[in-house]
Amino acid sequence: MKIGFSFKYLCAFLALFAAIAAIAVWVPGGFIRNHFGDVLIVIFIYCFIRTFIRNRLKLLPLYIFIFAFLVEIGQYFNLVYLLGLEHSQLARIVIGVTFDPYDILMYFIGCVLIYFDNNYLFNDNR
Repeated sequence: MKIGFSFKYLCAFLALFAAIAAIAVWVPGGFIRNHFGDVLIVIFIYCFIRTFIRNRLKLLPLYIFIFAFLVEIGQYFNLVYLLGLEHSQLARIVIGVTFDPYDILMYFIGCVLIYFDNNYLFNDNR
């Protein structure tokens, strides 16, 4: 694993951050907020990691999917409440409080897109 800096992935990370924040602030609900944002969030995590890791990690899309899946399972078991963080707005946003099985499908779709970038698309493997 090569540690380094990728300006390309930093730009993608910042653009995704802006898009996710805009969705959170200005989109009231529906498909874009409730599902498309979940596709973006796994790509956001991927871009953050790739900002600092220069070579491709074959299993990174799988690791990100497992992480997202575990977060969703945490929502199913009311993890925010179990940890006593129900009054923390940040915890409620980051961990989430509403389980939705469709979110797992959206994470999968996002990770498939990550897989193609990681293996075929804009990957220079420096």
